[in-house]
Amino acid sequence: MFDSDNSQLTKLKKLLKQKTLIVGIGNPLKGDDGAGPELIRKLEEKKLPAGKYRLLDVGEAPENYLHNIIKEKPDTLMLVDAVDMKISPGSVKILKYDDILDNSLSTHNASLKLTMDYIKSEINTDIFIVGIQPAGVGFGDSISAEVNEAIKKICRIIGIKGTCT
Repeated sequence: MFDSDNSQLTKLKKLLKQKTLIVGIGNPLKGDDGAGPELIRKLEEKKLPAGKYRLLDVGEAPENYLHNIIKEKPDTLMLVDAVDMKISPGSVKILKYDDILDNSLSTHNASLKLTMDYIKSEINTDIFIVGIQPAGVGFGDSISAEVNEAIKKICRIIGIKGTCT
């Protein structure tokens, strides 16, 4: 769920501009940790606005795709990941570079802060994280109803016509 005043929804709409690379991060075998790849999968099934968006599923290791990301030279880089922010499951928070205080934001091997540091040192891009609060990340779990609803809302913000199921 987005904030009741839709501030996160409004913030995300304003951040999406020109050529945007959407990167899904996470492990689909671990329930809500697969939120990023699930968003990419759903977006790949839909018709996106021509020329505006590129999609990349990096699994649990965004550091293995740094060359691909840099080669794209996006105006905007949107990283989507399950992030434990100690808020309600399915809540979405937009995290800009300066919002990340330490190197332990992600549940993955390399921190997202280090990944962002490297990308910023190589290309000039507006970079941010769409953090989705997971309900559970147990091995073999399915994506929760709350996180699935958050993914649908993100699809609508990106401009998907109809539902993103």
